[in-house]
Amino acid sequence: MPPELAILSGVAVSALLGLVAGALAIRSHGIYFAMITVALSQMVYFVCVEAPFTHGEDGIQSVPQGYALGLFDLSKTPILYTYVAVIFLLGFFLVYRTVNSPFGEILKAIRENEPRTTSLGYRVVRYKLMAFVLSAALAGLAGATKAIVVQNASLTDVSFGMSGEVVLMTLLGGMGTLYGPVVGAVVVVAMQNYLAGFGEWVTVIQGVIFVACVLLFRRGIVGELGRVIGWSL
Repeated sequence: MPPELAILSGVAVSALLGLVAGALAIRSHGIYFAMITVALSQMVYFVCVEAPFTHGEDGIQSVPQGYALGLFDLSKTPILYTYVAVIFLLGFFLVYRTVNSPFGEILKAIRENEPRTTSLGYRVVRYKLMAFVLSAALAGLAGATKAIVVQNASLTDVSFGMSGEVVLMTLLGGMGTLYGPVVGAVVVVAMQNYLAGFGEWVTVIQGVIFVACVLLFRRGIVGELGRVIGWSL
């Protein structure tokens, strides 16, 4: 497939999985919602372990990068970087528009007071399902793009640890903020890359940094920064 079609296929399949998982999970709340989503993610993981097309623990290797729009060779690093940056900006713009739209305001209302939102006549379940599907589609966009960049799709990408890493990025950057997850992702990935030389001590160093951030930045890095300067980030 051309890279654009491959990425769109990843987004479509992820959205479909999100629709199925969301339909089963969103009627639950709290710890029950978390346990159902974890169970579904583990089911997907073991399907990927056993399915022939995923090659099990070896993963899908030598993923071709191809030509963007049939013209630009993605095997060249500057072009690949630009291509990924454009995809990221489009995804971020989608999130921005969603948050700052009537749909986003309804989601905020559901988060703050779900019974009141229901009493106002909104079909809360439908809105939560739409948010779930949108989240899954964005995850598919990120995963498909990553597969093209690293030319590999492994079990790590569907493991429970990956889900925890994404949550950690959000908490570190600032939950409930627009730019927080981006900052959190930069911090986590930077630590993984630049602390690799410390070997087994990397996990300890990361743990100390995370604990310090949780104790010092209760709202996350961006949340605390926004509180100090008085801006909504």
